[in-house]
Amino acid sequence: MEWKTNLIEFPQSRSITDTGLSCPIAMRILVFLLLILGALPARCETNPPNLVIILADDLGFSDLGCYGSRIQTPHLDQLAAEGLRYTQFYNTGRCWPTRTALMTGYYYEQVQPKSRSFRALPAYLRPRGYRSYHSGKWHVHGTRPVADAGFHHSYWLRDHDRYFSPRQHLLDDKPLPAVKPGSGFYATTGIAEQAIGFLRKHETGHPHDPFFLFVAFNAPHFPLHAKPDDIACYQELYTAGWDVEREKRNARLKELGLLDVPLTPRQPDIIPKWNFSREELTNNIGPGVATRALPWDALNEAQKQLQAAKMALHSAMIHRMDLEVGRLLAQLESMRARDNTAIFFLSDNGASAEQIIRGDRHDRNAPPGSAASYHCLGPGWSTASNTPFQLHKHWTHEGGIATPLIINWPRGISERGAIRRQPGHVIDLLPTCVSLAGGTTETLRPGNNPPPLPGLNLATTFNNDSPLARDYLYFNHSGNRALRAGNWKAVSTPYRQSRWELYDLSNDRSETRDLASAHPGRLASMITRWQHLTRQFQDDRKR
Repeated sequence: MEWKTNLIEFPQSRSITDTGLSCPIAMRILVFLLLILGALPARCETNPPNLVIILADDLGFSDLGCYGSRIQTPHLDQLAAEGLRYTQFYNTGRCWPTRTALMTGYYYEQVQPKSRSFRALPAYLRPRGYRSYHSGKWHVHGTRPVADAGFHHSYWLRDHDRYFSPRQHLLDDKPLPAVKPGSGFYATTGIAEQAIGFLRKHETGHPHDPFFLFVAFNAPHFPLHAKPDDIACYQELYTAGWDVEREKRNARLKELGLLDVPLTPRQPDIIPKWNFSREELTNNIGPGVATRALPWDALNEAQKQLQAAKMALHSAMIHRMDLEVGRLLAQLESMRARDNTAIFFLSDNGASAEQIIRGDRHDRNAPPGSAASYHCLGPGWSTASNTPFQLHKHWTHEGGIATPLIINWPRGISERGAIRRQPGHVIDLLPTCVSLAGGTTETLRPGNNPPPLPGLNLATTFNNDSPLARDYLYFNHSGNRALRAGNWKAVSTPYRQSRWELYDLSNDRSETRDLASAHPGRLASMITRWQHLTRQFQDDRKR
């Protein structure tokens, strides 16, 4: 039995007679005014774009076809071919800091979403007449999409451990019944169906209002749950292993004109400290586990078989997400809204090296990808997904914080298929969207004497690769620290004794040549700047 959406009914728009304009003279006046307004040229003030942000979870930099992979992502590839791809766009390296930064326009370290000072993007858009909808993961700690963030409607999937039968999901912040196993539900499809339902209700109830839609897919975050038909597309694709796949992706990145850098060496000694031990994983999953990013040829046959299957699952999940993006695009087309809708696609962090077991644990006899299985991608394939960069989700090296960014807006972007190389950050999305809406961020800043928003308006790069007037980009997560100033990046991780490294990203984007000893003065200045910003951001949180 197919799982069915159960959307709430929205109030319909009032008729003309509801306004009190029921007499013939008033009707003629109204028609005359509408004709005049219809003759006005399209401007941001009178016809602002709809806004759609699509966020993937644990998607690596090279995991899309248009960013170098062999995964079938035709709809996202088409968005890129008709829009823009950014090569130096950043997230925060982890789920909740990225989502907080996206929603508030501040670095995570500057704000406390749990406090009354929390302001989200819908609050900035509402004065411009926008209606805001959310579907999928939320994960902005201590807040609710409708009651706290200001979305008009929300489908909130809180259960991140069960793609086929989630137990915790909410509609407009109110709990829904748990999804029964075997009902036909699949999280990626369910998230898209709810988003499409919101758009349909918007078209019926508010056809003249612009909308903001935030679609936050769980995919391809663990557990690696995928539909059998999608898995079949990739069943034999990765038997040559992650070393071969990295080489293929890096060559493709060069061919596409996105990056031309050497591959970083694998980092077999660095994994998240909370990963299960090899013994625990072997006992729970079986002999095919690979706990380190070792050379593929060093694995035994059981390991190769299971590891190749896991990458097929990861690919199938991304493949399905792309199909659901296609359904969203088809809905926009059917509403005749596609031409004036600005779409942003990105990931919340890099691919994940995590190997843990949560949810309903793991059935060793279950087919990989099924509801009873609980596989994680692991460090070998995470390294491949983050090609050509080093390290993973959680770290502030490029593998953890670099995301693909696709921006597509047919009416507003004249240069199609172009590449943008200006550094950007997820904090830029709020000021960009507010600017496109014709609004301002000045009057709705949170708190008492709040700091200015640190993000910049990316719209200045839409029709040329204009430099952004940015002094720095700041990163700080679980002891992993980084500061980018111009093309220079200082970065540090506890997994390397918290020693600061220094890279010139203008000619070493993949961080292969540490210049800390060659430029000690520059590094010292950047460390001092990072420390100053950390203290400043701590003060900002108290406001």
